[in-house]
Amino acid sequence: MADADKGAVAPTVTFDDFLKVDIRVGCVIEAEPFPEARKPALKLKIDFGEEIGVKKTSAQITRHYTPETLVGRRVLAVVNFPPRQIGPVMSEVLTLGVPDADGEVVLLAPDQDVPLGGRLY
Repeated sequence: MADADKGAVAPTVTFDDFLKVDIRVGCVIEAEPFPEARKPALKLKIDFGEEIGVKKTSAQITRHYTPETLVGRRVLAVVNFPPRQIGPVMSEVLTLGVPDADGEVVLLAPDQDVPLGGRLY
């Protein structure tokens, strides 16, 4: 487990460093099981609006979410990491979440309806 996962504060970064990470609001338009994954996961397609478009990813979020509960849900994701091969899926974004008391992922999302592609600041 990384130190950040254990609650330790990460090293100090500048505001310019923070701005390099592009976190946007998207809407899950497709979700399906990902049986080929080593750990239980779902494959997602997320729409980030006209400028960014639809991106694919996988997420280990099966404890709290099913494909049916995810479609139509707004989520936050990092959209400017390089793509990463995860089994047969090329993950294009990193969907963000925080651990619950058991270490299971709870997705981050805006608490109001906001436009797709909106950038976190």
